[in-house]
Amino acid sequence: MILRALALDVVLTLVFAIVGRSSHAEALDPVGVWGTWWPFLAALGIGWVVSLAWRQPLGPVRTGIPVWVITVAGGMLLRAASGQGTALPFIIVATVALGLVLVGWRLIARLVQKVRARGAREPKE
Repeated sequence: MILRALALDVVLTLVFAIVGRSSHAEALDPVGVWGTWWPFLAALGIGWVVSLAWRQPLGPVRTGIPVWVITVAGGMLLRAASGQGTALPFIIVATVALGLVLVGWRLIARLVQKVRARGAREPKE
């Protein structure tokens, strides 16, 4: 479960970078995508370590929110340090988009867990 959760976070940050580049008609070549993605990927890794995400990888509050906040803040700091843009509209869009995906999938997973648990407790006819 831990590796799947980490892999999903990695893929979702990659999708974020690709969609962002695409929406601005930027090239989707590997070097360009990597240039956009790496700050958020690195910050995601830091978020996982700081939040101890492996302890509760599906936790929307315990893991999702810290990972999200650190990914956005760290990604923006790394972008600024590497000479990439950090305009306010980009920060807002990145914060909302990454919140939706990094916390959102965990909320959905938690809901699915609860529905499955409820179904397992209900008597079968």
